[in-house]
Amino acid sequence: MVFLGKGRSTIAAIVMASCVTASAVAESPKQLTTDDYAQAEKFMNYNVNPLVYHGVDHPTWLADGRFWYRDRGPEGVTFVLVDPAKGTKGPAFDHAKLANALAAVANGRTGDAHHLAITDFTLSGETVIASLGSRQFRCDLSGAGVCAPVAAPRKADGAPARPAGGRRAASDLSPDKTKAAFIRNYNLWVRDVATGKETQLTTDGVKDYGYATDNAGWQSSDNPILVWSPDSKKIATFQQDQRKVGEMYLVPVTNGHPQLKAWKYPLVGDKDVTMIERVIIDVDTPKVVRLKMPPDQHRSTLCDDISCRGGNGWDDVQWSPDSAHLAFVSTSRDHKQEWFRIADASTGDIREVMGETAPKFYESGNNKVNWAYLPNSNEILWFSERDNWGQMYLYDLTTGKLKNQITHGEGNVTQVLAIDEAARKIYFLAVGKEPGRDPYFSHYYSVNFDGTGQKLLTPENADHSITPSPDGRYFVDVYSTPTQPQTAVTRDNTGKVLVDVAKQDITKLVATGWVPPTPITVKARDGKTDLYGFLFKPTSFDASKRYPIVNNVYPGPQTGSCGGRSFNAAHRDMQSLAELGFVVVCIDGMGTPFRSKAFHEFYYGNLGDNTIPDQVAGMKELAAKYPWIDIDRAGMYGHSGGGNATAAAMFNYPDFFKVGIAESGNHDQRDYEDDWAEKWAGLEEKKSDGASNYDSQANQNIAKNLKGHLLLAHGTMDNNVPPNNTLLVVDALIKANKDFDLLMIPNVAHGYAEASQYMARRRWDYFVRNLAGNIPPHEYQMKPYAEAQAAMSASGPSDDDQSEQDYAQ
Repeated sequence: MVFLGKGRSTIAAIVMASCVTASAVAESPKQLTTDDYAQAEKFMNYNVNPLVYHGVDHPTWLADGRFWYRDRGPEGVTFVLVDPAKGTKGPAFDHAKLANALAAVANGRTGDAHHLAITDFTLSGETVIASLGSRQFRCDLSGAGVCAPVAAPRKADGAPARPAGGRRAASDLSPDKTKAAFIRNYNLWVRDVATGKETQLTTDGVKDYGYATDNAGWQSSDNPILVWSPDSKKIATFQQDQRKVGEMYLVPVTNGHPQLKAWKYPLVGDKDVTMIERVIIDVDTPKVVRLKMPPDQHRSTLCDDISCRGGNGWDDVQWSPDSAHLAFVSTSRDHKQEWFRIADASTGDIREVMGETAPKFYESGNNKVNWAYLPNSNEILWFSERDNWGQMYLYDLTTGKLKNQITHGEGNVTQVLAIDEAARKIYFLAVGKEPGRDPYFSHYYSVNFDGTGQKLLTPENADHSITPSPDGRYFVDVYSTPTQPQTAVTRDNTGKVLVDVAKQDITKLVATGWVPPTPITVKARDGKTDLYGFLFKPTSFDASKRYPIVNNVYPGPQTGSCGGRSFNAAHRDMQSLAELGFVVVCIDGMGTPFRSKAFHEFYYGNLGDNTIPDQVAGMKELAAKYPWIDIDRAGMYGHSGGGNATAAAMFNYPDFFKVGIAESGNHDQRDYEDDWAEKWAGLEEKKSDGASNYDSQANQNIAKNLKGHLLLAHGTMDNNVPPNNTLLVVDALIKANKDFDLLMIPNVAHGYAEASQYMARRRWDYFVRNLAGNIPPHEYQMKPYAEAQAAMSASGPSDDDQSEQDYAQ
């Protein structure tokens, strides 16, 4: 008995040891190889985009009603010309003849017939006026082909018109193309295009109080911010006052004494922020007319800068056709109040016509200002979300009274692209108006001013990108879905297809093993609201295995995690990361745009929310539905706002998220540019005890909750989200005695430029090691940055990645 008992114990011990050994073997770390990483890198944008042919990006309309686009095929690029009136398309010119003619006269590389380095062109019969960067050539292709440089502007004495130092300042060309306005020494100047003669228009501009400057906050350029009058005789602009605004400082990593970079950068809660004093300049005199009103906030009805196109134009300013009056919209500092005003261009007198107050924040559309000044009919087109959806309204210009609502029902008008005043009809993009379709799909519509006759012009169940002709008679329609490539057609303004332009060819892409993302729908934190996103699985997916889940997050409120719904070969590095043994998801949570107003403003005033409760709810729902998702191994990563959200997720949900990578996060909005947060959370309010309504969003205040693995990354010369944002969290983690990882990338800004590939590799390593429990290959070498950029450039324009503007706050 004793012997048997002892034997049974021994057998049991052996069995248990065998089980433990088997379990240890099953769970032992897997050594990933360079081939595994090469498989992942194969799906990066610079590798997959060049495998997609015959896409139509940025079609350009000519004055004669035709348009051209670059068609990239296996052999190279063809410039294609489409004539909607005739229903024809074909090469815009003889590519071989033009290539030879340009090579004979242009210094430097012009490209062969399949790789012409043309940035723009116009046509006149057999003559092509081609732009190669800043140079222009007039090419006569009627015979053998001869090109000659377009003469550069010259001074009155015949010498070439070049500024001191040889570099011409960025300029804004007048409508008649005879004058170019530019900034020099904080003043506005104008150059006669034909003669090169330069005239100073203002004289009192000084540092921090200059004219037309584009340098407030994190965005800056040399471009003048102004609007020419239709008759090319007047300029609407401003004198920008930053004299009392606080500064931001950065110091580059260098060997020796660094040069301090200092610039005006107002912060949330600052008493003094950037202000503008509106002026109208008579160019011929020259004479400056100051508008008779107090200084205005440096604000827009749409974005967190006065110019929403990165120093190209001034969105909230419109001239009357006769150049006698100027319409503009002023925005309050907190973005809750708008004032529509008219200025007399000769006197500066102001008349306030109407306005709107929003309880939380006002916006004039999505990616485009939608109000329009219509003095010919004495009306205003106005955008408002007052009924919980983005709609267009018609107002009387004299009384400021509402005449009628134009668009109705669920779904948002996003962009008014064309206005036919004679027919009293508008043409607009909208989302969410077609029942049963993805609410992020964009469609094109027409509707009468009186609200009747709304018509869908793009019936296909897809996301439509629209480029209307200047006269409104035609439009280019490029439509696709996340899983189906582009089809491009030309339609007339009734929606009738006139020309089948192109179909995207992804044969070569699919041959590599590429698969599209899986569209997903999950419930939000409330258990009722539908949220949409994408799911990425390894191409070697095995349903019998269990995969860690990684969430690529961007919380908004100005954009979402997943980007657009058009077809793209790459969605940042989500498929690449999936190839390394993960399920990767993105989910557009509550608080992001393109849904209802209530949806968009869901966490207004509580920026610490970051949509994370929605991300957690969605991930748990997916795990309940798919047994191959291991919800106990959940990770998150993101850049900028996504970096902020990732750290917040790790601190607020420390038992759920095991690994996070927070890149360039704006971890406390009080250390970020004033305009962005004051729009989405209101003005800072401090209590007598020093507490602030912004305390709850500051990640350093909750850093002590960290349990998992966190990698923080930031560029040391980030002029968008200054690196102090990450260092605040670092300081708090150290004081809380927490382990974490930190990667400071020297001398890069908000995007990581030449360190981008390095950051991607470190990101993959971090998840492989800490979430999957495997071993990455040692210092895998990704494609060099220059080669990756060259591949992207050769593949043409693409929207596969959210731009830095999207990532930025």
